[in-house]
Amino acid sequence: MEIKQFIKIYFIILLMELMKLIKEEFKNFGKYERFLFPFVILVIIITSILINDNKIALISAVCGISYTILAGKGRISCYFIGIIGTFCYSYLSLKNGFYGNLCLYMLYYLPMEIIGIFKWKKHLKKNVREIIKTKLTNKERFIYLTLMIIISVIVSILLKITGDSNPYLDSTATVFSIFGQFLTVKRCIEQWYIWFFVNLISLIMWIFAYIDGSNCFATVIMWFIYLILSVYFLQIWKKEIERNISFCEER
Repeated sequence: MEIKQFIKIYFIILLMELMKLIKEEFKNFGKYERFLFPFVILVIIITSILINDNKIALISAVCGISYTILAGKGRISCYFIGIIGTFCYSYLSLKNGFYGNLCLYMLYYLPMEIIGIFKWKKHLKKNVREIIKTKLTNKERFIYLTLMIIISVIVSILLKITGDSNPYLDSTATVFSIFGQFLTVKRCIEQWYIWFFVNLISLIMWIFAYIDGSNCFATVIMWFIYLILSVYFLQIWKKEIERNISFCEER
């Protein structure tokens, strides 16, 4: 067999396996979710092309939205896409002077995404490729909230010294994101409350950056969609956890 034929057959097999994997990942998506995922991605791509947006910002936005939707559905594949998005978003943060976000993504998100792959793999449902969702106790919620507020104040002071373009918003988004990612890996529903707050702050931060002349409109759209998705998946996770609790009580 010639090398060209071998390579052709290899890529056909690879493509078939990839399509099989994608089909498996979308297996338990609802009809609205099957429409939502490609529609949102398409809107970002078209908008970015029309306004001639930064290509890195476009890739970052597509990866970011894909990560959020797959994470919301409890799919391990979210972390593989998230790693690509992390590098892209880190570049944008560096370019726009958001040093807190830069450190967050490269020094924390990247290793946590790798850890998340192995952690989630241990807690998959038997019948589907989704994780089992959990929640914190009231005591744990109080402790996490207190820590987030105290650390945010300290980090804002440090970022102001380094010349961060928006130290207060950047510090809050950074610190809350750290806890949000930690709770994501722990599969806790409380992550979605944190992500809502982080997404709102980050949306405001990037709107200011866009107004100041940064070519990053796709990033603004990305954070707006994040905000909507955090509300949506909060409700999805809440219903599933309540359903599991009711099932356990009945047994």
